[in-house]
Amino acid sequence: MVMLPNNTDLNIIFSKLLQEYIDKTNNLKPPPATPTSHLEVVYILLLLGIFGFFTLGVMLSYIRSKKLEHSHDPYNVYIATDIWHKKDKADLHAKVVESYRLCCVFENPLAVEQPTRHIPEVKL
Repeated sequence: MVMLPNNTDLNIIFSKLLQEYIDKTNNLKPPPATPTSHLEVVYILLLLGIFGFFTLGVMLSYIRSKKLEHSHDPYNVYIATDIWHKKDKADLHAKVVESYRLCCVFENPLAVEQPTRHIPEVKL
């Protein structure tokens, strides 16, 4: 005896599942809004406060680091005086005079222009 599969039960189950799914999608309602508790608001404000405090600290430390240095700093005292300008000019003048004294020109008589002499050209 050959048993035929019973497809009617499977079809009924699938049709019921499909009908339930269609009913759910047609009757979509937004979920009810739950009121926010007081602790959630406090938590968000606390996080914003910590972030703001951290940002303010970084900003103030950056501004403080960019302030002009103290006037008693030896580097700034040296910059503020005009002595180093005069010393640099004197050093530059001494170097120019020294390089001028050391400078000499060698003349190559073969490299000097000789307009009377004919330079042969190779013709292709």
